[in-house]
Amino acid sequence: MSTKQNLVQEADRLSKREKCHILDISRSFLYYKPSVTFSEEDLSILNRMDEIYTECPMYGYRRQYETLISEQFHIGIDRVRQYMKVLGIEAIYPKRNTSIPNKKHLIYPYLLKGLSIDHPNHVWAIDITYIRLTGGFCYLVALIDWYSRYILSWRLSNCLDKDFCIEALEDALMRYPLPKICNSDQGSQFTSLAFTGVLSGQKIKISMDSVGRWADNIIIERWFRTLKYEDVYINDYASMKDIQTGCDRYINFYNTKRIHSSLAYKTPHQIYWSLND
Repeated sequence: MSTKQNLVQEADRLSKREKCHILDISRSFLYYKPSVTFSEEDLSILNRMDEIYTECPMYGYRRQYETLISEQFHIGIDRVRQYMKVLGIEAIYPKRNTSIPNKKHLIYPYLLKGLSIDHPNHVWAIDITYIRLTGGFCYLVALIDWYSRYILSWRLSNCLDKDFCIEALEDALMRYPLPKICNSDQGSQFTSLAFTGVLSGQKIKISMDSVGRWADNIIIERWFRTLKYEDVYINDYASMKDIQTGCDRYINFYNTKRIHSSLAYKTPHQIYWSLND
């Protein structure tokens, strides 16, 4: 067997994550061929449904349907329900499809009820959201420091595997002081042994939202809403490369320039680093 064939076989044995580590590139730039393709009309409906959800998270499929019909979209109620699964919207309360549980995974209790979060790195929160593109869509995972609202790490992917979540977590753990608690929802990405193992290996307490309790992770939910209104909807990004550049720019602005009334009109960067120095 030739040396070239040996190298090919060795490369085939490596996971995508290992290959990216060796090449020093982010898995965010690995593109997957989607199993289902959407027409321009379908994507227009999906994107409008995402906007409706962001504005009115209490809407279930009936009110989503009625809103779309009133806006002259041609769609049946069954397709609205189907697209709500793609977006991850459940009736009555906002519950992301990015949060589909795996019944075989261990679910951890919610640790933040009644907790006074009074310093940076006391609690981190992580979640995933749908991000629209003009020719498709992708998913964003982000980690936020609960106290300072500082975005610690983020990654993009156009599939909902656990690897891009683990990559974002490991990046944050490498660059910042360890948190006492990390909170997430019960999505299979966050309940997987690979993800929880990273946290437990660092002696970080694991907290998970109760079923249907979207407000349990409200800090990151609010940030996703801010990101969409202040950047994604305005810029209408066309590709993964464009949204990567746009998110990098916006998150730097958000962390270092955008003042918050809840932070006494300081930036997340000022709050996070003034108490970490």
